[in-house]
Amino acid sequence: MHSEPEVIQLPSPLAGLGLGERGAMASVGNVFSQAKHPLSPALSHEGRGGHAAPRLLSLDVFRGFTIAAMVLVNNPGDWGHIYAPLRHAAWNGWTFTDWIFPFFLFICGVSLTFSITRAFASGAAKHTILFQLWRRAAIIVLIGLTLNFIPAFSFETLRYPGVLQRIGLCIVVAAPIVIWCDLRGQVVWAVGLVVFYALVQLLIPVPDANGVVGAGVLEPGRDVGAFIDRAVMSGHLWVQAKTWDPEGLLSTAPAVASLLFGVLTGRWLQSAAAPATKTAWMMVAGLLALWIGVILDALLMPINKSLWTPSYTVLMTGWALLLLAVIFWLIDACDFARVRVLSARIARPLEMYGVNALFIFAFSGLVAKMLGYFKVPSDSGTLISVKAWLVAQLSQLPLSPVNVSLLFAVLFNLSMFAVAALLWQRKIFIKV
Repeated sequence: MHSEPEVIQLPSPLAGLGLGERGAMASVGNVFSQAKHPLSPALSHEGRGGHAAPRLLSLDVFRGFTIAAMVLVNNPGDWGHIYAPLRHAAWNGWTFTDWIFPFFLFICGVSLTFSITRAFASGAAKHTILFQLWRRAAIIVLIGLTLNFIPAFSFETLRYPGVLQRIGLCIVVAAPIVIWCDLRGQVVWAVGLVVFYALVQLLIPVPDANGVVGAGVLEPGRDVGAFIDRAVMSGHLWVQAKTWDPEGLLSTAPAVASLLFGVLTGRWLQSAAAPATKTAWMMVAGLLALWIGVILDALLMPINKSLWTPSYTVLMTGWALLLLAVIFWLIDACDFARVRVLSARIARPLEMYGVNALFIFAFSGLVAKMLGYFKVPSDSGTLISVKAWLVAQLSQLPLSPVNVSLLFAVLFNLSMFAVAALLWQRKIFIKV
C-alpha cells in the first residue's frame, strides 16, 4: 500500500500549474481550445499513491534542473569571486546563468497547456479558468513583493519588479491567449509580441535619465523600457541600477512570448505523434531557434537578457527545446525501458526539486536574505553577517577565493536539496 501524498494548497482553486505543477496531464482524447485540437499524450503513467495517472516526469526533472541552477547562481559566497558562467552577462551576450529565467517561463508555458487542458476536460467554463489563473498569478506576484519587502520592510524603497512578479504578469497576459486562441492564434500572439517590442525599442525616441533623447539606444537606462519604468516606478527599481530594471514592464512583452513558446511545445507533447517523432522535431525546432536567434543578434537587436531582446527570446527557447528533448527522450520516450528507469533514478534529485520548485525558489531567497541580515561576532569582535562568518570558515580551507565562493554556493544548494528531499519523503507538495 502507498500512502497518499499531502498537497499543501495555498488559496487558489486551480492546482497543478506552472512552477508548482506536478503531473498535470490530460487523458487521451481530451479536447483543447475551440478548434478542438486532439491532445492525446503518450507519456509516463506512474501515478501518485499507486494509482495510474499520466504525468510528464521529464518536465518535473527539467524544472528541477532549472531551480537547482537558480539556487546555485543566486548564492555565491562572494559576489566578487564568481566563475564567469555563474554570473549574468554584463550587458550583451549570454552565459549559463542567462538560461535560467527564460527556462522558468518556458516550463510554465508547457505546464499551462496541460493544466488548462485538464480544466477543460473537467467541464470548467473558460471565464472560470481565466479568473482562477489570474488569482494564482496574483498570489505569485504577492510572494515576489513580499520577498522584496524583506528585510528592509520599507514601502518607500520596495522594489516593485522581480522574477516572480514577471512570472505572474506573464500568466495574466498569456492565460486568455491560451484559453481562447487556437494554434494559429497563439503563434501570431507569440511572434506579434516580439515584433511589437522590437518596433517600440528601435523606433520610439525617449529621453534617458540625463534628458538626452534618442531612438533605438540599447544601453543601460537609455531604452524605451527604462523610460517607462522610471515614469511609472521611480524609486522602486533595481537598487543596483536605479534608472532601469531587468524585470521592467515593457520587456515583459517578449517574456510572454517565451511562455507562449512553451505553450506551443506543450501542445506538441500532447499530440498523437510517436515519442521519437516528438523528440526529433523538438530537436529540429531547437536548432532552428538557435540559428534564428544568432541571425537576429547580428541583424536586429543583440542578445541581451536585461532587455529580453527578440534574439535572446528565440535563442533561449532553442536551448530550452534542446534540453527538454534530451530529458524527454531519456526519461519518458526511449524505447528501452532500462534506459528510462535508470535515467529516472539518476534524475530523482532533480525531480525532488521540481515538484516543489516554487516553494524552494521562495524559501531559498528568504534563507539567503536572513543569512545576510542576522549578525554574529567575528574573531576580531566586530559584528558580521552569518553568511560572511560561514564564508570566513570555508576560507580556512586550502582553496582560492573563487572556489571558496563556489563551495558556499554548492553547500547552500545541498541544504535546499535537503529541504526538498524531506518534503519528497513525506509526500508533501506545496502548490499555489
